[in-house]
This record gives sequence, structure tokens and C-alpha cells, in this order.
Amino acid sequence: MSSKDDKDSVWTRDEVQSPCIQICVIHPQERLCTGCLRSIDEITRWSKMDNDERADILKALPERAPRLRKRRGGRKARTT
Repeated sequence: MSSKDDKDSVWTRDEVQSPCIQICVIHPQERLCTGCLRSIDEITRWSKMDNDERADILKALPERAPRLRKRRGGRKARTT
């Protein structure tokens, strides 16, 4: 491989990447990040987790989304 090829190649990791989207706000009741849906503990430990643990967390994230997307206003909130 020439030095030009070395400069043009992209370095990638063989690990499960963080789901962080740079919106780091912890929901006060659910205790989850509203951006990536991870708990504070999961965010803190992410760099020390193995790929299997990271993959398990990523699989669980879609199930967490409805917990943070509850409607707060509108007619239903006024009538209940």
C-alpha cells in the first residue's frame, strides 16, 4: 500500500459505537438521556463495556422511546 493509500483510507473501530447524538439532557422522572435513551449508568460505563453488552443496550433503546414521548398538553391533559 502506498503512502497515498494510507492517507486516504478511513480508520474504523471493530466495536459497537455509542448511540449519542449530542443532545445530553436527562429526563427527570425516567432518568434517561432524551437524546440517546441510555441511563446515566450506561453512559458512564459505555467505554468499559464489551460489544455484547453494548449491543444488548442498543436493542433495548427503541422500547424506551415511548417513555419519553408522552404528550403533556392538549385537550386530553385538560380533561383527565
